[in-house]
Formats: sequence, structure tokens, C-alpha cells
Amino acid sequence: MNIQRPIFALVLAGSLAAMALPASAQLTEQVPPPRLKWSFAGPFGKYDQAQLQRGFKIYREVCANCHSMDMLSFRNLADAGGPGFSEAQAEAVAAEYKVKDLDDLGNPIERAGRLADHFPAPFANELAAKATHGVAPPDMSTLAKARSYSRGFPWFVFDMVTQYQEHGPDYIAAYLNGYKDAPKGFVLPEGGHYNEYFPGHTTAMPPPLQAGQVTYDDASPQTAEQYSKDAAAFLMWAAEPHLDARKRIGFQVMIFLIVLAGLMYFTKKKVWSAVH
Repeated sequence: MNIQRPIFALVLAGSLAAMALPASAQLTEQVPPPRLKWSFAGPFGKYDQAQLQRGFKIYREVCANCHSMDMLSFRNLADAGGPGFSEAQAEAVAAEYKVKDLDDLGNPIERAGRLADHFPAPFANELAAKATHGVAPPDMSTLAKARSYSRGFPWFVFDMVTQYQEHGPDYIAAYLNGYKDAPKGFVLPEGGHYNEYFPGHTTAMPPPLQAGQVTYDDASPQTAEQYSKDAAAFLMWAAEPHLDARKRIGFQVMIFLIVLAGLMYFTKKKVWSAVH
């Protein structure tokens, strides 16, 4: 009885403390983003080249002003399963960039980009990025894999059966559309912006996309919702550029294993047929 009383007192004190928290501390639970339909979802899904090209245009015109993509090279734009650029088109894109390099004498120079070059970062280093934005914007190379959210039990069990792996793109698209006015009682820090889907709901990045901001070459709607989906799809490809090949090889392996299992079964019956 002497042990139970202090435990009960601690629980009661914790409950009262939680009730006394300000609204800004209570509204920090992450809201799960809505599930969207993606061309690359499921075991037979693959990237939509037109969508990847639109997403690349958004990255170049909007995201690249602050975010680097250190693991992506210009030559990747012409890889199979990617945006579908030809090698000549990828070379033309690379030539539009200025890349810092050294000449034959070791002197620093600037030259036009080449296929083998990585996408140049918008800032010289992390300190320069922090000096401009207060915090260094994250590299986007693997953002679609790094950004995710927990669906909890029993949903993660269903995800294994349905092969739901689009947590990152769903989150990125929701985040880009999640800017709202802060609810009453929520205190935003200086320079912060309220985002419904960001953990803690306070993000340093202002809303990056508005309707009509980027001009598409096709008939796709030029809305913030479409921009966010296209950008998220492009970031998914940047994080997993060989997704199409992985799924194709995986399907071939499954067919091989089924045929092998059948051959092994009939071989076993043949070997043991004479044994009574």
C-alpha cells in the first residue's frame, strides 16, 4: 500500500501537468497525410515519364534555389526508367549550369556542366546555407525515402500485404499543401510557418508553391496540388532511380522460383515413386 500511493500521486501529477500544457504544446501530434494514387505504386507500377519531367522542371525553377541534390548527376536524366531525356537533352541541361573546377594548372575556373557532373548546390557549404536561411535546407537526393511517418498498428501489417511503400511521396505532397493559418492558441516562433503535416506543425520553409508559378509544356493543370504531386514523384525517382528495373527483375525472379518449385516437386515424386 505504501508503494502504490506515491505511484498514484505521480500518475495524477502527470495527468494534471498534461492538462495544464498550453495549446501550442498539445497540438504537436503529426497528422497522417492522405494516400494518393501513384503510377509507381504496387508490384507492377512504374514511373510516369511526363510526370518526372514536370517534377524536374519544378525542382529546377523552385526547389534548386535552396535545396541541393548532391547524389544526382546530369547523366541520370537519360537513364532508363527515368524522366526519358535523350543524351543530347541531358547534355543541354548540364550545359546550362556553371560548375566550379580546376584547370590543368590547378587554378579555379568555372565551366559549363557535363553529363558526369552532379547537380551543383545552391550554396558553397552548410554554413553559407545557415547564414541565408537560419537552418540548412536538407539535400533532396534521398528525401522521399528519408521523410516518412508511422501508421501504427495494425496498418503497418496491412502495408506489408498491400506493399504500400509510398509514405515519402505522400508525405512530401501533403507537406507542400499543408500550409494553413495557425489555430487559436498555437504560438509560432519568429520566422516559423504553420504546416498541418509537419511534425510539431512549425516549419522554417515558407509556402514554396502557388498556382500558375511554373508553366508546364503539356496540358497538365498548373495548380499547387499538381505541382506538389509532380515534385514528390520526381523526388521519389531521385531517391530510387532503379525502381522500374527492381520490380521487373523481382517479377522475373518470382516466375523463376515458381517454375523451380514445380520442377523440384515433380523431381521428388519421380525419385521416390519406387519407394513403398
